[in-house]
Formats: sequence, C-alpha cells, structure tokens
Amino acid sequence: MLEIAARRYGLPGPITNQVQELIFAPKSGPLLYAAMALMMVVLTWRQRFIAAGAAIGIDVAFLLVRWAVDAKTTSGHPFGNGALWVILGYAVIAVTRRAGRERVLLLKGVGLGLLLVAGRKTGDIWLLITSKTRPAVLDQYVATADHALGNPSWLAGRIVTATGPIGAHVLDYVYIQLAVAAVIVALYQLRDVAVERRFPGHHLVRTFLVIGLLGPGIYMIFPVVGPIFAYGADGGHFAVANLWPDTLPPINTPHQMPFDEITPRNCMPSLHTAWATAIFIHSRKGPRILQFAGAFWLIATLGATLGFGYHYGVDLIAGVVFALTIEAALRSIERGWDRSGIQLVAYSATVFTALLVSYRYLPMEMAKHPWVFGPLLILAMTSVIHSYVRTTKLWEPKAAPARQPEPQPQPELV
Repeated sequence: MLEIAARRYGLPGPITNQVQELIFAPKSGPLLYAAMALMMVVLTWRQRFIAAGAAIGIDVAFLLVRWAVDAKTTSGHPFGNGALWVILGYAVIAVTRRAGRERVLLLKGVGLGLLLVAGRKTGDIWLLITSKTRPAVLDQYVATADHALGNPSWLAGRIVTATGPIGAHVLDYVYIQLAVAAVIVALYQLRDVAVERRFPGHHLVRTFLVIGLLGPGIYMIFPVVGPIFAYGADGGHFAVANLWPDTLPPINTPHQMPFDEITPRNCMPSLHTAWATAIFIHSRKGPRILQFAGAFWLIATLGATLGFGYHYGVDLIAGVVFALTIEAALRSIERGWDRSGIQLVAYSATVFTALLVSYRYLPMEMAKHPWVFGPLLILAMTSVIHSYVRTTKLWEPKAAPARQPEPQPQPELV
C-alpha cells in the first residue's frame, strides 16, 4: 500500500528503495549492518565471522567498482550493500540448505533484520505522505499549550547553541543513530537465541517496530512540523515569524496554518522520545554499562529533540505515554491478557488521548494558567510511569523459597 501511495506522488516506494540498495550506495549503511547483526543472533560464532567477512568483502568490491567508474556516493553511505547481500544470502540458504526448525529459525533471523530496515523505509514514505496530504498544521495550538511547560524547546535551543559545534555534533549523532542503539540493546536480549534455538516472547525490536507502525497514524490526525519550521528560519515564508530560539512565541488565539508540501508533519507525538523510552526500559535488565547507555541515550535524545527545534515539550510528554502504552500492550499480549494488563493499557491510552484533546482544544487555558496545567501535564505522565512500573513488577516471576530438607528421625538408644 505504501509502495502504491508513493508511486502516486511520483516517488519510489519502500520496496523499490530497498531493492536499489543492492546496487546503489545505501542511504542507511550503519542500519544495514545493524540489521545484519540482528540476523546473526541465530548463527554460530563461526558463521557470524564468515558472514561479517563476506559483508566487508562485498563492500570493498563495491567501493573499488565505484572508484573505478567514478560513481558518486554523496546521496548515501559508501558501505552497507554487503550487509544486505549477506542477509538475503542467508534467506536463500534457509530455503535451499535447511529444513524443519532450523529453517524456521534462520528465516526468523533474516526476517528480523529485514523488518528493521523495512521499518525505516516505510517511515520515510509515511513522512512524505503526511507532507502531501496535510496542507495545514496545528503548530500554533501546540506552541500555545507549550507555555504551560515554560517553552522548553526555546530554552534547550539556546543551551545547544551555547555549547557550540561539539555539543551539537554529539546530539546529532545520538538523534540519527537511534536505531543502532536499539540494536545494541536487542543484541543483548537475543544473545542466547543461537543456543536455545528460539526467540524470547518479547524483546525491544517488537516495541520499536510497533511504535513506528502506529505513530505515523497519529501524525495524520495531529499534523505538526516543529518550532524550527513553524517559528524559525527553516520554515521560510510559511513560518509565523523567525522567533526560535531567541524570542518566545506570543500567546494569541491559535489557528491552523498552511505549510509547504515538503516538511514532514512528524511531531505529535515525538517518536524519537518514544523509541528512546523503549530503549531505556529494555536496558534496565542489562549490565550496568548497558543501563548507563540506555539512560544516556534517553537524556541525549530529549536534549536533541528540543535543542534542535524538532519538537515542543508537550510532544515529549505524549511520546513517553505513547511508548509505555505500546510496551504495556505488547507485554500483555506475550504473557496473556488479564485484568491488570487491560487496566494499564486502557489507562495509558486514555491519558494519551486526553493529552491530544487538551493540546487541541484547551491551549489558551493552558497558556494562561501554566502553574495549574504544567504540573497537571507532568502528573499525568508520571501517573502512567508509576502505573507501568507498579504493574510490571507484579508480572515479574516470584522466586520460590528453597525447600528445607525434612529432619531425619534419629535411631532410639536401647
């Protein structure tokens, strides 16, 4: 469906873009290698070394050919083709050289790797669709509601500007390579697949993909481009004014505003925040270094989304609630629905809906009474976090107490 929709707008769809990366310079080189790493969780160590060597060798061959014909790679990465060839090669091996459970396991590994890349490609097409089908945006509503939080994007933008190029480069790398960070956590969760010959019931990649699948649907309902476009120089003549990050937006009665057909309407909710929240959640059961990495990626992602002017503060609150709703639903599906799971998902979804409704219909009240609505927004998000933590702790298996040996009867003395 997305392939057909993209063709309607005269652009190649996700399937075409993926097939092109077999030959042309890929746009997502690191992501292709991350996808290959996911696929390799079903392989033995010897097979992993062979697969990695083959991928590197193929990439070197592609580099030499491009150098020989003087092909330009400015629109993509100089590497990544080899990883895609290896993934597809193992799909052929699974069909022709494996049988039974081994074939199914290898195909699941291949599918997991390809799904990660497919999610990225379909996400790009979704963004295109939002820009083409939603000519008006609701940024003025969100910016007005953001006064309840003190306009954190304006504050973070000044901080990032003050840190200079070093801070901006670090945050930019964290923001762009979010999927690679997810793969690192997922690899830890899937480290025993090759030994146990089966996948766990729930892992980070599932949450990551579902967030990316459902999130763009909210973009279609609540199109927002972000402060750097609606209130900054990047918006050109479509922007309200060049205010971000130096001058706070005025509190006026908001209305829909027309915008260009290029900028994605991908702010509400902040899916980068949702993904970073999922990474943080799934890193909690890892080693200490993974826990620190998960916390760092969450904090840095929040700083980047605000500091680069990509999101408003209220977007981030909605993103956290959205991620917890998806995670709770997937965990409930994996363990079986019960009363606690239904209540948690229903409550989280209700809070998320209430947030969107308040941003759309109560922005003036939120801006005029920030000391009331600001704490209410934080309290709503915190209540969902508290409910998730409390409920999932009840789902954790309880350790059974060790059985004490029964005392042996002593022989009587005669």
